[in-house]
Amino acid sequence: VLVPAAVTSKMQRRVTQASFGLVGAGWRSSVFLRMAYLMPDRFRATGVVARRAESGAVVEQDWGLPTFRTVDELLTVEQPDFVIVSVPWQVTPELIGRLVEQGIPVLAETPPAPDLPGLNALWSDVGDTGLVQVAEQYPLMPLHAARLAIVESGVIGKPTSVLVSSTHLYHAVALMRQFLSVDREPADVTAHTFTAELVDPITPTGWTHDTEARPAETTLAWIDFGSGRMGSYDFTENQWWNPVRPDHLMVRGSTGEIFDETVVRMADDVTPVTSRIERSMTGIGMNYEGLDFTHLSLDGQVVFRNQYEGGRLSDDDIAVATLLDQMGAWTRGEARPPYPLAEACHDHAIGLAI
Repeated sequence: VLVPAAVTSKMQRRVTQASFGLVGAGWRSSVFLRMAYLMPDRFRATGVVARRAESGAVVEQDWGLPTFRTVDELLTVEQPDFVIVSVPWQVTPELIGRLVEQGIPVLAETPPAPDLPGLNALWSDVGDTGLVQVAEQYPLMPLHAARLAIVESGVIGKPTSVLVSSTHLYHAVALMRQFLSVDREPADVTAHTFTAELVDPITPTGWTHDTEARPAETTLAWIDFGSGRMGSYDFTENQWWNPVRPDHLMVRGSTGEIFDETVVRMADDVTPVTSRIERSMTGIGMNYEGLDFTHLSLDGQVVFRNQYEGGRLSDDDIAVATLLDQMGAWTRGEARPPYPLAEACHDHAIGLAI
């Protein structure tokens, strides 16, 4: 395996390395390990807790990291800045509690508990410690971050409604609340499901080569956040992967709206104008810098810049790297917490209502 050079950017800046331990050896765990592999100046994995020795052996071979059977063993060797818990829902609360007892900041995968009683019990155990953050990366994805910047600039006026047809439940609710600037307030949820025929050409295991349409369930929901703020939820089974059900997001405001990459607003009292969020890439045509994403712009103004340019990262990887950077800064007392447990519990509770 060739160890890559540290990811560099045109926007040279000094970075502080964050160290993390990892509990779990599944697919999602590999996303965090890949960030440390690609950007060793920014992130360092101290080790991985894998319950089974066989899983640990795979991690050691693939990533060259030490593995442990227990959290205590991981922490005995070195205490990292924080520990990521990426395990099944049912055991997440127990592991969070064990780490918090030792004063270790935690980044838990979503959701932090499987159901409402589990959320209440977890909050009762660790809520007042302030040590638990949750890995909600969707608002940090480049296009969402750009849209949020546009909304916050006032281009479409006061945001009043958000349609999310992209990801599921708590992730979608987190996006809605951010775009609408909704705090942890009461919400009324109305939801329905219906089933219709749909092809499913690709799944997490790969292309199916199956062109036959089969019944697929779609969930539609409307979330009334009060004070003239509303969220619409539209999700079909396997929409994360299915290319014939692409993701959409619409934010409507008092003076305009954003729909996917299109922005409509009033230039003056008689002039509605339409612009597009443009994605800039290197490595296309006669550009020899290599294929990479550089920034998003609106009318010539940069609304999102890829601070990991040089890493050839996907949008999801950029969001995960941003989350890890935010966790490191938070543990050093340099930044606000990225997504506290209280926020995650609230969004998951609304997701459970859906």
